[in-house]
Amino acid sequence: MTINHVNGNVDSILGSTIIGADITDRKKFENQLQQSQKMEAIGQLASGIAHEINTPTQFVGDNTRFFQDAYEDLIQVIREYEDLIEKAKLNTLTEEVIAAAETRIRDLDLAYLEEEIPVALQHTLKGVDRITKIVQAMKIFSHPGMITREPTDINSEIEKTITITRNEWKYVAQMETDLDATLPDVPCFRAELNQVILNMIVNAAHAIVEANGNGSGESGIIRISTYQEDSWAKIRINDNGAGIPEDIRHKIYDLFFTTKGPGKGSGQGLAISHTVIVEKHKGTLDLESQVGQGTTFIIGLPLGAEPNENE
Repeated sequence: MTINHVNGNVDSILGSTIIGADITDRKKFENQLQQSQKMEAIGQLASGIAHEINTPTQFVGDNTRFFQDAYEDLIQVIREYEDLIEKAKLNTLTEEVIAAAETRIRDLDLAYLEEEIPVALQHTLKGVDRITKIVQAMKIFSHPGMITREPTDINSEIEKTITITRNEWKYVAQMETDLDATLPDVPCFRAELNQVILNMIVNAAHAIVEANGNGSGESGIIRISTYQEDSWAKIRINDNGAGIPEDIRHKIYDLFFTTKGPGKGSGQGLAISHTVIVEKHKGTLDLESQVGQGTTFIIGLPLGAEPNENE
């Protein structure tokens, strides 16, 4: 809303002109577009997430069946010893009875169980932990988000988003992180920020595939770092992918602009990322890129008091 005063004499104001604009429809459209892009991203990641959950689920199931068999073997050993103790009490314990019990116990291969059960337990706990992390990350990512900003540990959000996108990058790149543990909580819209980071990671993986001939070349590297610069929290996302040509850089934040093939993206990701960071968070989104060398996106989020959400 703009207010222009109409001046009369030097020290008087005759009136004011108020110019207002109803941005309700625009905000509604932006929210719908953002939700649409989120659903698109979830759809693209769905099979990968299912695979990430299925793999630990399989070996948790296999190990559980192993524990079931091992339990039966151990119970049998206990019963053998109980039987020996009972015979000893009755003075019926003979060398033949002891030899027969030793043979049965030896056939159960206790040394094998002693070695393998701790390993299987460790793998099972890791599998359960892996599944838990994926589910927790998905719950947070799919959350509709807050109406106002909330203090957020962006390092934790980055780690969760890396977990969600793992199947997108693990076959084509190594993931390296350098997250500043001293970084204070950042006032932000958590769900929207997660969506931006997800878009950036997926784009980085796709750029590496493009540079390496559909993943057939040398493994790429995606680096994510966080740090504080004055009153700003910075997120730096770098890849050694194909890079962005100079002549299209001015278009990358345009809605529906994409250089990806069919099924790889609708051209909404970077446009929405720009809206979320620059307009909604009043932050900055900078680009550094060199064709054949890679691309770096630098997100800047203000650490101070939040601006008016309706600006």
